[in-house]
Amino acid sequence: MINQILLGIILSISISLAAWRFQSLSQSGALAAFIIGCLIFGLGGLPWAALLLTFFISSSLLSRLFSSRKRIFNEKYSKDSQRDWGQVLANGGLGAGLIVLQTLFPQQYGIWIAYIGAMAAVNADTWATELGVFSHNPPRLITNGKIVERGTSGGITLMGYLAASGGALLVALTALPFSGQSSASFIILAGVIGGIVGASFDSWLGATIQAIYFCPACQKETERHPTHTCGAQTRHSRGFVWLNNDWVNFACSLTGALSSSLVYWLFFS
Repeated sequence: MINQILLGIILSISISLAAWRFQSLSQSGALAAFIIGCLIFGLGGLPWAALLLTFFISSSLLSRLFSSRKRIFNEKYSKDSQRDWGQVLANGGLGAGLIVLQTLFPQQYGIWIAYIGAMAAVNADTWATELGVFSHNPPRLITNGKIVERGTSGGITLMGYLAASGGALLVALTALPFSGQSSASFIILAGVIGGIVGASFDSWLGATIQAIYFCPACQKETERHPTHTCGAQTRHSRGFVWLNNDWVNFACSLTGALSSSLVYWLFFS
């Protein structure tokens, strides 16, 4: 265990520094990633590290690959593609908590399933965000089907859901070699359901109670506050002020974990 923890610390330092150097993480994001990585890599070993890396690497590559084409949508999002500590904790904090639980209760296999769901959900949500904006059809609000601008919180498209399914499936497939006591079909089912339900809940929160602001200069809604990309101050338009995108992403992760856990309970209760 000591050797695994030391190796986890070394890997966490290496990956966090590399991500910071390639501007995938800010300084605060790199520090948060180091802490989360030490827990997940050090306590969980290769199985838990593989899922976290699958999410981080695939989402970072998508962010960089299409960054120039998505620049026109930056005015909608609360933050840029360079992740800070809040985004890192929102996406990986639950996973760090789950590995602590798994260490305390090593016989509870359901915690591993919950982790698959959590990682599948944040990966599905990220893939949907990164690829869904390129849909030929305009997005519609998940609540009432109303057509909205691309990048609007709560807007969904068929392409976005296909991307979300692909992101969740990738995590589930990565988990297969480490889930020996479960069938492949169950792991895929749990991962994909966790991913889609988590990403859908993220969209629902974005359409209903997430904090959304309005730029009087651009006459557009945005997640950005206190200033818009144009430099004008934004004012609160709707939703709870405290419920920013980081909390929404954490709720996505938690919902994915709970959804996959429900699948596990239905199969093995």
